[in-house]
Amino acid sequence: MSGTVAIVGASVAGVRTAQALRGEGHDGPIVLIGAEATLPYDKPPLSKQFLAGTWDTDRMTLLTEAAARAADIEMRLGASAQHLDVAGKQVLLADGQRVDYDQVVIATGAAARPSPWPAASGVHVLRTLDDSRALRADLDRPGPVAIVGGGFIGAEVAATARALGHPVTVIDPLPAPISRLLGPEVGALIGQIHRRHDVDTRFGAGVEAISGHAGQLLLTLTDGRQVEAATVLVGIGAVPNTDWLAESGLLIGNGVVCDQYCRAVGRDEIWAVGDVARWQHLEIGEAVRVEHWTNAVEQASRVAFNLTHPDELRSYLPTDYVWSDQYDWKIQIVGRPYSAATHQIIGTPNDNPPRFAAVYSDKDSKLAGAVTVNWSKALMTCRRLLAHGASGAEAIALVQTLVTPAVTR
Repeated sequence: MSGTVAIVGASVAGVRTAQALRGEGHDGPIVLIGAEATLPYDKPPLSKQFLAGTWDTDRMTLLTEAAARAADIEMRLGASAQHLDVAGKQVLLADGQRVDYDQVVIATGAAARPSPWPAASGVHVLRTLDDSRALRADLDRPGPVAIVGGGFIGAEVAATARALGHPVTVIDPLPAPISRLLGPEVGALIGQIHRRHDVDTRFGAGVEAISGHAGQLLLTLTDGRQVEAATVLVGIGAVPNTDWLAESGLLIGNGVVCDQYCRAVGRDEIWAVGDVARWQHLEIGEAVRVEHWTNAVEQASRVAFNLTHPDELRSYLPTDYVWSDQYDWKIQIVGRPYSAATHQIIGTPNDNPPRFAAVYSDKDSKLAGAVTVNWSKALMTCRRLLAHGASGAEAIALVQTLVTPAVTR
């Protein structure tokens, strides 16, 4: 294939798509379009190493200018996409330029859900390099930090703020963090991470209001209590970046709606990848959108293959995987625990540090997923068994054989 491929979005999904296209033998022009003026960068360190000041931007760069030249990838950075002209096969940029394409890959990702609580200053979200810089500037000053949202971003920022010496309060309306995904029992075990590191947890309460300014913020909770903070992070989810596609005629619904090959519905020349893609997952039987780094990388590879091999398209059927490093805990999740009917906990969740796995089975007794804490070998075992359609009982038995003093983390 020798036509022009425009990739709209220069985070990990877009960069990996461009690189994979070259690996699959595409010899035509590739144009990588990014809204931010900085070189493409990886986002997981934004809540950890970069926020803590232990990494600089060079360690996060996904594609240098030299590497782009070597791969013959044209980068158009610092101008966001404003409109997709489907009939004319052009991407209209904010600076007025137009990028012609034969095939286009939408990789615009997702944006942090805005804070619904207005305050003069000191209230942050975290999704971009500029977000992390602004939050770090406030964390350079002393004072307590309040985290609204007990998901992965909130927990990782809480860990970073504690390491920087700040008192931290985590607030979440759920009785235990990420319990919608893992269930209340395992969610409660995950919640121990904060208490073991002297974090004040306010689970089961939401936020009604945030007032004040940086250094003097007051959060009013739904249970009537109040929390004082110098800095607030609001981590309440993300929304796919599809506003620029509103007049494109594409089917949009919680992302760009795609078929099982990650092509936009009804368009053979338009693809979507990463956080913005909502594709038909044949095993689940419905369209899904996944906001995980691993999914973005694996989906980019599949889109590049399908784009360059139109006569041998392959459905995208990933095994879900996500990880989070918090304090001295490494949490890894594989599969779909939220779809399970039962689970069993194996290991030592009350040790310091803990090492345990929760193995989830669906209503048909098949392995549905697993979550591990500080136990990578158990995670790899469950990931392999998921790929082979093993039963929950088989996974439990194999993980139990790993419970020995010789097990390494």
